[in-house]
Amino acid sequence: MGPTPPVSEAFSTAVRRGDLLSADCPSRDVLKHMTSRWGVLVLVMLLGGMHRFNELRRKIGGVSEKMLSQTLQALELDGLIARKSLPVIPPHVEYSLTPLGQEAAQHLEVMVDWIENNLPEIMSRRREAQASSLENLA
Repeated sequence: MGPTPPVSEAFSTAVRRGDLLSADCPSRDVLKHMTSRWGVLVLVMLLGGMHRFNELRRKIGGVSEKMLSQTLQALELDGLIARKSLPVIPPHVEYSLTPLGQEAAQHLEVMVDWIENNLPEIMSRRREAQASSLENLA
């Protein structure tokens, strides 16, 4: 077997195959879990090491307990995070990345860094587009 193709080649191959674009392709669920607002933030946070549930909730502004719980469950089912329940009172649950999750989170971190680095230009373009649409309404 040859070397692994670059991501862009692998994606373009998948698009030509049609699997990812198929409504019933299981990769869509994984894509949804990983790239949801909370999924991205959880995975990138866990790059820093193990976190407990309440630590994640405090650090990820705006996430509800329910959404964080659902996100963690989905990422665990996908094999991206490991959940460790400690038999203490009160109960403690720790979350960490699996090797697969580590790899996925590193890719997402590149995207997050790109967004942060380009945010001033993105916000400027957004303001221009909003101003333009307001002018067209007048």
